[in-house]
Amino acid sequence: MAKLERSLSMLDVFCIASGAMISSGLFVLPSIAYAQAGPASIISYIFASLLIIPGLLSKAELATAMPRSGGTYFYVQRSLGPLWGIFTGMANWFSLALKSAFAIIGIIALIEVSAALFDIQLSQFQLKSAGVLCCLFFTFLNILSVKSTTRFQIFLVAGLLIILTLYITSGFNSVRISRFDNFMPQGWSSVLSTAGLVFISFGGLTQVANIAEEVRNPARNLTLGMILAWLVVSLFYFLTIIVTFGVLYGEELESSYAPIALAANTFMSTPGFVLLSIGALTAYITTANGGLLSASRSPLAMSRDKLLPALLGRVGKTQTPYVSIIITSLFMIAAITMLEIEILVKTASTLMIILFLLDNASVIIMRESKIQSYRPEFCTPLYPYLNIIAIILYCLLIIDMGLIPLLISAGFFLLSILWYFLFTRHHTKTSSAVMRIVQRVTDIQLKTSTLENELRDILIERDNIIEDRFDRLIRSCEILDIPDSPQPEKLFAQIASSMAEELKVNRTQLYEKFIQREKQSATIIEPGLAIPHIIVNGREVFCVSVIRAKQGIKFPSSDDPVKVIFALAGSADQRNFHLRALMAIAQTLQQKNFVENFLAARTTEDIRNLILLSSRKRDSN
Repeated sequence: MAKLERSLSMLDVFCIASGAMISSGLFVLPSIAYAQAGPASIISYIFASLLIIPGLLSKAELATAMPRSGGTYFYVQRSLGPLWGIFTGMANWFSLALKSAFAIIGIIALIEVSAALFDIQLSQFQLKSAGVLCCLFFTFLNILSVKSTTRFQIFLVAGLLIILTLYITSGFNSVRISRFDNFMPQGWSSVLSTAGLVFISFGGLTQVANIAEEVRNPARNLTLGMILAWLVVSLFYFLTIIVTFGVLYGEELESSYAPIALAANTFMSTPGFVLLSIGALTAYITTANGGLLSASRSPLAMSRDKLLPALLGRVGKTQTPYVSIIITSLFMIAAITMLEIEILVKTASTLMIILFLLDNASVIIMRESKIQSYRPEFCTPLYPYLNIIAIILYCLLIIDMGLIPLLISAGFFLLSILWYFLFTRHHTKTSSAVMRIVQRVTDIQLKTSTLENELRDILIERDNIIEDRFDRLIRSCEILDIPDSPQPEKLFAQIASSMAEELKVNRTQLYEKFIQREKQSATIIEPGLAIPHIIVNGREVFCVSVIRAKQGIKFPSSDDPVKVIFALAGSADQRNFHLRALMAIAQTLQQKNFVENFLAARTTEDIRNLILLSSRKRDSN
């Protein structure tokens, strides 16, 4: 699997997340929200901002545990399985690409308005051609490199925040309290329904998790970047809308699709109108650019899992998924040139809320699966209550979106089912966390541990664990899980049988050496733990066996039954490594709750992963 470059800092994350939020939700939707709920739509924006928090926290947890391209797709596929993974991946791709296409349509609208100021009439073909050129420009940026994309994004977001700051500080003195009379004309029901309408304003916040694989130190940079983006953008939304509602009359707000530029014109005259139009253009550019960047990572992740053709997973010399970027761009161009965007944008909003719902469900599934290699560096607070409440609230928002988006989303899910059964059911081999829960409840042993091993390898990469020789031995060694309580002699016979072939030594000789070693001096290092180790004939050979005996084995030299055993056997020329292996085992055993987790592990692969993920000091050789 081709790896992507980890080049993004917290500033990059902040700018991608901020740029994805500040768009039509701020420059267009306030007019529509005001028409539905009056001045109280300010509260709707606050509710929408608060409703995004559970999704933000859940995605931060999942992203720090599994920093991989694909975002929600990757998390849902690993927690709920490939069928839900297909639906989530396609929904994520579909909604983000359409959101970006809608932003480019906003650019087209601004071009049309600007041309009209100079009495220039542009045809629909010319306008759509301009949109296609914009899309091609963003495609070039994304293929060039992700760092080039984010540098461009930083420049745009900085300019946008400066313009909004100027707007807020200049306009506050022009706010009239009388504009907020009859604050809630339609009652609380309209405020709540409008919160669902403007929820999409904040929906772009967590799309940065789609590129978590390309973020340096995701535990810090991804989490803090998203939280800071939420705080800053929510504050800008709140202050900007207060100024806009406090400056314009209700009739002006309801009749304009450029309310902020219109308000700027009242207290900053024509220069203000032009400046805020530039701000709107900047917002649309950041949304389109960042949206293409994030959307293109969903098909990349799905191709890695064989849910989409491998072609979509190709990474070029610039370490960007160029095929996925190009196909996403073509989809956006098709939407710009051919599709009626209004219904599709509302459908994209519905799909986005479903994705937030599934993020919270994934956290619950991953936590309850008790997979030991699921180790997020950020954990959702108030678990599971916050997640359950969020799922309920998101369901209410989805219902409130209307019948047509619900029907399209249902049809979308049916297509995902067909794709799964016709094309991918026999190709995907990854297990899911929900199957681990079934395993725990029914006590049925799963045949594979692909998910556990995948999460283990992700953590090794995330924590920059450089595997040493002892790790490589543990990866390939035999792990014996002894259900009963045999005599030590029987245990040593089993260990000798497991090691004989690899060491190329007669198992009887091995057995006798273990027995003799135990008679010379006890190998129990502390109650319940033993490390029998022997020297064998030959050169450059070394072998490890790990044994778990839940019932305990009674060694003559100890009153306490032994439950955790590491057996070592190596040739005389391996004495130095023998000592290093003993040190590695000692450091591993000293890890917090290691013995408890060792004994509680469901499978031998869980035991192997527990050892491989220990935070001991690795040998540089």
